[in-house]
Amino acid sequence: MAISSDIKPTRMELKKTKARLKTAVRGHKLLKDKRDELMRQFLIIVRENRALREKVEQGLDKAMRAMSEASELMSPEILEQSLLYPKQSAQVDIALKNIMSVNIPEYDFITRTDAAADIYPYGYAMTSGELDDAVDAFSAVFKDMLALAQAEKSMQLMAAEIERTRRRVNALEYVMIPEMEQTIRYITMKLEENERGNITRLMKVKDQILQEAHGYEY
Repeated sequence: MAISSDIKPTRMELKKTKARLKTAVRGHKLLKDKRDELMRQFLIIVRENRALREKVEQGLDKAMRAMSEASELMSPEILEQSLLYPKQSAQVDIALKNIMSVNIPEYDFITRTDAAADIYPYGYAMTSGELDDAVDAFSAVFKDMLALAQAEKSMQLMAAEIERTRRRVNALEYVMIPEMEQTIRYITMKLEENERGNITRLMKVKDQILQEAHGYEY
C-alpha cells in the first residue's frame, strides 16, 4: 500500500492521524454492532415472513376453492351482480417504526363500519352459502396479506441497510484503518530517522568544538 506524497512526517500529523485512527476503530466497532443487530432483526422478520406466506397461501387457496364452488352453483350473471356494489370499504394507514436507523413501515387498515355483516354486499335469497364462505375467507386473509406486505417491505429495507453497513465496515476494516496504521508507521519511522540524524549532527558539532578548543578529538 503506497504512502501518499502529501503526507508530512511531522509530530502534528502523527497526532492527527492517531486521533483519526482511534475514531475509525470506534466507528468500526459501532458499525459492526449495528450490522449484527440488523442481521438479527432481519432473520426474525424472515421467519415471520415465511410463516405469513404459508398462512396467506392457505387462506387464498381456501377462498379460491370456496369461490369456485360458488361459481358452480350460481350463474355468472347473479354472481357478478352480487359482488358489484360492495357495502364495506377500508383504508390503509401507514406508520413508521425505527429499527437501527431503518424506518420500517407498519400497515393497518380501518373499515368504514364496524358491522361484521357489511362484508356481504348482497342479500341471501339469490346467493349460495359457498359465496358466503368465499367472502369470509377473503376477508380473513386480507389482514394477513397486509402483514405479509409489511414483512416483505421491511425485509427489503433492512437488506439494503445491511448491505450499506457491510460496505462501510469493510471500507474501514480493509482500507481506511490499514492506511492510517501504515501512515502512522511511516511518520514514526521518518521522525526516528530525523531524530537519529539530529543526534549525529550534534555529535559532529560537539567534536568540532572540542577539537577547535583543545586541539583534540573528544
